Amino acid sequence: MDTDAQLTERDRSPEPHEGREQGSRSTRFPGLSPRGAWRWLTGGGTLRRTGVLLATCIVLILVVSGFVVQPYLIPSGSMENTLHVGDRVLVNKLAYRFGDEPRRGDVVVFDGTDSFLQNAPSENAVVGLVRRVGSAVGLMEPADTVYIKRVVGVGGDHVTCCDKRGRLMVNGRPITEKYLYPGDAPSTVSFDVVVPDGKLWVMGDHRGASRDSRDHLGEPGGGTVPVDRVIGRADWIGWPLGRMTSLKRPGGFADVPEPGGAHG
Repeated sequence: MDTDAQLTERDRSPEPHEGREQGSRSTRFPGLSPRGAWRWLTGGGTLRRTGVLLATCIVLILVVSGFVVQPYLIPSGSMENTLHVGDRVLVNKLAYRFGDEPRRGDVVVFDGTDSFLQNAPSENAVVGLVRRVGSAVGLMEPADTVYIKRVVGVGGDHVTCCDKRGRLMVNGRPITEKYLYPGDAPSTVSFDVVVPDGKLWVMGDHRGASRDSRDHLGEPGGGTVPVDRVIGRADWIGWPLGRMTSLKRPGGFADVPEPGGAHG
């Protein structure tokens, strides 16, 4: 093809022809330019500005709750008296993002799919979206697959119940559980497990009202929860105001030895 010959036939006029294909998109549609979009967002009446501000706040809240801190509405009494029904805890989603892992005594929120719940219930797409948005700001209960429990054993730990005094034992060391619901025994069910690597053994503080790792011993996973299913660590009670406090790791686990020969 003789391209040089064709180049001489091009219109070298500095002014573009009027027509459908001429001119930039932003010239033909001023509102699509960054400057035009900014004028639209900041201009208009009070209703438009209020709508833009509200939408911006919602987006910021969703981003923060999705990646940094998310409020979580406590739906049951399984963690009493540490957490009450209706409490909003603030879940730190960055707690385990940079190499750290859940430790004994941490209160964690996790996805129980394939561990506590073998078949996740189906949910209408619209209802699911509304629930996700509502739970992201602590106004609605989370999905049925989400749980909050206390970590009792980590990978390699030998967890048993109970010793002669009725105490839970981790790696041969009895645990003083001051956070238990008044009158509750550490467990009315005997068990003897070694937690697989990368898994957690979790229990509720209200042992008499908690379905936890003990209730799933005969299921796939043996009642343990994969570490990579942990959503975050509950670090604070944010609501109601009269119960605002930080959730510290209890001292009862401080003297637990490393697993070592626990597998034996």
